[in-house]
Formats: sequence, C-alpha cells, structure tokens
Amino acid sequence: MEDYSLGVIESKFADIIWENEPLPSGQLVKLAQENLGWKKATTYCILKKLCLRGLFKNENYMISSLIPRNEFYGNQSSIMIDRTFNGSLPEFMVAFASVRKPDKKDIEAIKKLLKEWEK
Repeated sequence: MEDYSLGVIESKFADIIWENEPLPSGQLVKLAQENLGWKKATTYCILKKLCLRGLFKNENYMISSLIPRNEFYGNQSSIMIDRTFNGSLPEFMVAFASVRKPDKKDIEAIKKLLKEWEK
C-alpha cells in the first residue's frame, strides 16, 4: 500500500476535486479561489504535484481522480493504524473511543459491519 500522505491544505484541495469530479480545470481554479483563496498558478502547481503522485489526472483540461476518496482515506487510516497501533484495529478502536464515545447510531453501524465481515 502506497503512502500518499497529504497536508491539511492539500487534503482540502483534493476534497474539492473528489466532490466535483470530473471537472474542467477552469472550474477547479474558481473553486480553489473561492474555498482556499488560491490564485490560478497555485492551483495548477498543487494539481500538478498531486497528478505526479498518482492521485489525479488532467486530461484535456478535465480533472478526475485515479484513486477514489474512500480508498485514499481508507489507505491512510490503515497506514496510521499499522504505524501507531502495530496494525491492531481493536487497539485503535479502544483509543478512539476513549476520546470520542460512539453514540447509538455509531454502535449499530459497527455491529452491522461486523456481521457483514463475519460472513
């Protein structure tokens, strides 16, 4: 699994793309200006960087992802769990729940996932 870690601002930019893809590069420039206060040159510089890293592609001025958002963040979560909790999902869940207690809706969703995974 490749580590495509992003900084906070790069993540916000990537989210703009994922939420609007496919989108013309001109629209991306407008969205980056509105949401991040970026100029055109900054948008294209960061876009090029993320394209070179294999996250997005820019073909004929149309921007789209090479890695879906859920897959990207799933990979990042897995890397963090491997590094921080020696790959132990239960240890991660205990640590997470000690800071943010799951509500009833979260618990039911987790139970549903566990039942699906047991199959």
